[in-house]
Amino acid sequence: MSRSASSRANRRGEPPPSPEPLPAPVLDSHTHLDIVLGERPADGEHGEWASDDAVDAEIAAAAAVNVTRLVQVGVDVASSRWSAALAARHAGVLAAVAVHPNEAGAGGADDDALAEIDRLAALPRVRAVGETGLDRFRTGEEGWAAQEASFRAHIRIAKEHGIALVIHDRDAHDEILRVLEDEGAPEHTVFHCFSGDAVFAKACVERGYVLSFAGTMTFGNAAYLREAAALTPAGQLLVETDAPFLTPVPHRGRPNASRLVPHTVRALAEVTGIELTELCDTLTANAERVFGAWR
Repeated sequence: MSRSASSRANRRGEPPPSPEPLPAPVLDSHTHLDIVLGERPADGEHGEWASDDAVDAEIAAAAAVNVTRLVQVGVDVASSRWSAALAARHAGVLAAVAVHPNEAGAGGADDDALAEIDRLAALPRVRAVGETGLDRFRTGEEGWAAQEASFRAHIRIAKEHGIALVIHDRDAHDEILRVLEDEGAPEHTVFHCFSGDAVFAKACVERGYVLSFAGTMTFGNAAYLREAAALTPAGQLLVETDAPFLTPVPHRGRPNASRLVPHTVRALAEVTGIELTELCDTLTANAERVFGAWR
């Protein structure tokens, strides 16, 4: 999600209660803690200036339900720096850095920005370049060329540093595959908040990509996502929140947080038929293969 949506996302009612803890540790492979803790009606603060105590409390709330590891994701230079700094000081957090495709489509992926993403990608606890990709929904045709140029640059940065690529794909399935084939995908390529149907899932799985499912798969109108998840091999699955967005049922429409991952994990277990503890262990193993060890 882009930073422009952060204010709206944090004014959708009270945060939901935490669910029952999972039986084994799991992770949130994609969260935006700076936005979760950002722009509040009372003080207007953005998460970049949130106190360490507030951030640590959010991470502790996730750990209390056995969501013990997080990937904090940048969407522009400022949030990417913040993400890298958080990962450097917190053993349970790794970082991904990038200029979001909608920011890129608006001119935000200039040479200076890309150079800074490249610099950050070399840091030891930055383990992915993302979220990058293509968005044909929020960016008009006039921004598509800039988006694609940025996406290609991010792919090259990920490959240069030997780290994962985290893709934002909205209404751009075929174009995403075309660019990945042109550039050559990194060894570990993750489709964040997978949004395709079974046909697209098969195409991604065949190419060895990892599909990360968010709270959207719990929505009543998302049978196509559940079908896609059901056919994805266990070794190519991840789970995420995209917090504060995409809150899973039964709290859809309220602010999301990493501590709500258990709702999506339980839904994923039901759809795939994988026993819950085994699924938690598999998701953790997949994450360590994609992002490396947290500690």
